[in-house]
Amino acid sequence: MHKGCNLCVTSDSVLRREACQLAREFGRQQIAPQERLKKATVILNPAASNGKANNLFEKNAAPILHLAGVEITVVKTDYEGQAKKLMELMEQTDMLIVAGGDGTLQEVITGLLRRPDQEAFSSTPIGFIPLGSHNSLSPSLHFLSDNKVKDITAATLSILKGETVPVDVLQIKGEKEQPVFALIGLRWGAFRDVAAKISKYWYLGPLKTNAAHWFHTLKEWPLVHDVSVSLLAPRPRPPDLDPQRPPRPNLLHRIIRRLKNYWSPPAAGTFSCRINDSLMICAEPGNKTVGEFISVGSVNKKVKDPTLFTENSTKLEASVCRLTLPEGAAGFYNIDNEEYEAVPVEVRLLPRKLRFFISAERREELISQPQ
Repeated sequence: MHKGCNLCVTSDSVLRREACQLAREFGRQQIAPQERLKKATVILNPAASNGKANNLFEKNAAPILHLAGVEITVVKTDYEGQAKKLMELMEQTDMLIVAGGDGTLQEVITGLLRRPDQEAFSSTPIGFIPLGSHNSLSPSLHFLSDNKVKDITAATLSILKGETVPVDVLQIKGEKEQPVFALIGLRWGAFRDVAAKISKYWYLGPLKTNAAHWFHTLKEWPLVHDVSVSLLAPRPRPPDLDPQRPPRPNLLHRIIRRLKNYWSPPAAGTFSCRINDSLMICAEPGNKTVGEFISVGSVNKKVKDPTLFTENSTKLEASVCRLTLPEGAAGFYNIDNEEYEAVPVEVRLLPRKLRFFISAERREELISQPQ
């Protein structure tokens, strides 16, 4: 047992050392006399990952940034909601780095896009270092592993390499409140309500997810949530103007790729080009049995991935939608895994509003497999 622990520590040490060696190469690159060092503002949430985020950042991300010669200013949040206020005061920077989880990232982009001068700041490239319990955007930017150290170092190195991708944003606005901005989506209904209560059944171990769904049906059945949805049709997507064309691969790489495509050609019709700028509205049917509800929620992994929907679900595309709840209705939304009181809201798509750093491998996959 002791040897296994030593092996795990050694593995993490090797990952850190390899990442630092790559970072040192960036730091050794010469810059012109008139150029200056890149400046980065880091918004770090020390409370993420049950208070482990500060240590994770200092051991796995900070050394990489320092060795690469990036001039970083680290701003640590002390309480929930502070990141939004910090963004109101942030001065212009070469890059913005969010070190935390879904909650921290949502606060940062909300604070950024609420600024009167948000048009100037929304062009600042953003790096996301996944330090939270939930890091929903990470799979879109990097290939993830089962090793947290590897994911953190890989995300930090992708910031140094400088390749970015445009990301759509959702603007969610109630009748009285300031808008909230999201990168993943808004979730509401019975499956959301159950997911919020699963941790209460921790003592049931692997059965807690099934138990949460079953107990929920005992308290209330049928689990039908009424909502009125009005929408505007999606808009045609203009041609992508990518200001950062990736460097052409070397000759050997191109030969290998052509041979690979010759012997294993990509399946025709598997992917479709995106022709509209649209948000997707999905709703599960309200006629499920108790068994189907439990199966969809737990067996089909809907709790872990809310974007999974059954074949019978309703799917609509829109550029703007308005959700109106019945009078007296109570409950909560999940917006990027953060809980908000459910009130009538307008959800508007802001296409390609922000740019995020992305790994070269993930970016190449997105380019070769358009959606």
